[in-house]
Amino acid sequence: MWQVKSERLSAMREIRILCMVILVTGGALTARAGYLHAKAGLAGVLIERAWNESVRAGEAKKPWGWADMHPVARLRIPRLNYDEYVLDNASPRTLAFGPGVVGNGVGVGKRGNLVVAGHRTSWFLPLEKIAAGDRVELEWFDAKQGGLRKRGYRVEIVAVVEPVDVSLLLPTEEDALTLITCYPFGYGAKSPQRFVARAVPITEHTEAPGSAHDQ
Repeated sequence: MWQVKSERLSAMREIRILCMVILVTGGALTARAGYLHAKAGLAGVLIERAWNESVRAGEAKKPWGWADMHPVARLRIPRLNYDEYVLDNASPRTLAFGPGVVGNGVGVGKRGNLVVAGHRTSWFLPLEKIAAGDRVELEWFDAKQGGLRKRGYRVEIVAVVEPVDVSLLLPTEEDALTLITCYPFGYGAKSPQRFVARAVPITEHTEAPGSAHDQ
């Protein structure tokens, strides 16, 4: 009987220790999640400020002194209430702070296929609900002519492709806006495919309200 009681006490101690480990680990993860959320929120505020300063100054402004990126455009999808700033490159470090322009495409405001990438867990998670026919709006600062420029697009293709299929990412003679992220969406461990939305222009470049010419 004493042996049975001792085994029960030992089991109870192990359960208590396990509960303590779970609580401590959970608390650490919660604290880290809160830190990362706060960090992302602060970065967003600084990126927005850099965008506004770029528009006023007529030249690119970094969101913080040591940043290796800066905002070059503002991307909106009205039906999804989507509104994010696009950064000038799509390096892993940059994509932690927002969607970015992929290097093998054209630059913002240039003729051809503008490719923008974003994480499936954050910046481009709303693309899960995008559909053919949706309107997309792109706004950017034209350093040569001065002022903000704006262009409307209509989503024409929504596709899930294999990583080796880069047909929608290739250069084009006609203007296009291509948004790409990993698939499936969310925090799953694996993302073996790619989600691509291709949009075509429905308006010409126009001067956006609140441009440098209006200030």
